[in-house]
Amino acid sequence: MTPQQQNGTELGRFLRARRARVTPGQAGLPTGAAPRRTPGLRREKLATLTGISIDYYTRLERGKETRPSPSVIDALARGLLLEQDEIDHLRSLAALAARTPPEPPAAPSRAVRPGVRLLLESLRPSPAYVVSRTNDLLAANPSGLRLFAGIEEWPVKQRNIARYVFLHPAARDLFHDWGNQVRGCVAHLRALAGTDPDSPDLTRLVGELLLKSPEFARLWERYDVRIRSYGRKTFHHPEVGELTLGFQSLRLEGTPGHQLLAYNAEPGTPEHDAVALLDLLAHEPASRPATPGTASSTPP
Repeated sequence: MTPQQQNGTELGRFLRARRARVTPGQAGLPTGAAPRRTPGLRREKLATLTGISIDYYTRLERGKETRPSPSVIDALARGLLLEQDEIDHLRSLAALAARTPPEPPAAPSRAVRPGVRLLLESLRPSPAYVVSRTNDLLAANPSGLRLFAGIEEWPVKQRNIARYVFLHPAARDLFHDWGNQVRGCVAHLRALAGTDPDSPDLTRLVGELLLKSPEFARLWERYDVRIRSYGRKTFHHPEVGELTLGFQSLRLEGTPGHQLLAYNAEPGTPEHDAVALLDLLAHEPASRPATPGTASSTPP
């Protein structure tokens, strides 16, 4: 299979996953009396909606057509009722399918510049940390590390936010909306896999999570790609209780793929007091260490 066909196959996977999510009723089509054995729109219905021949659309899904025009992409986005993150992802996949990929890039750097570490310190007591493109936890200030209860018990190279939310025994209790948290992690990794599917760091992480977490495997098949770069999260922290914090992620220039995530709370509020306490507790033993000797608490 040529590189274009491999990339076209990823485009086809995304189209099939999104087609399975759209019902005839959502697309403005009459619904049949008998339920379909497979969910979503039939290929021929989507082709009709978008003004594309069924043969051409079938070739797109099978990775045999790798150069869809911008007008075809726009028509598919409308027919599949895509949101903006999904439209951006579809365009990226189409652009990738239409060209021969360059030489594989160098392995992503895990080094965090001294100036970025100083920035993390300057944000104290607000939790803040730096992650790689695959959500490896590369650096954190004291409250940023303590916020993820028990993660400090893992070896430094195993600290990964996606691995934590799916495999650490404390994660389900920590996040008020654990379901949304895990969906966001998978959506981020899915978007990365679509445009860089052969990345060794990504394939290792995804392979581990597919093997160890049925929930991850189920969400991986959905092919969601929505990304949240700011908002609010509620934590049920074992040491400081319930707190709701705003968060913002920022791309770091000069180190491709690195992002800084910072949480915030209004001074004088219970939340601000809680993150200040997390900052003070950082050098004490955790009150709820990960259970030693289990696959969930100690990744290989």
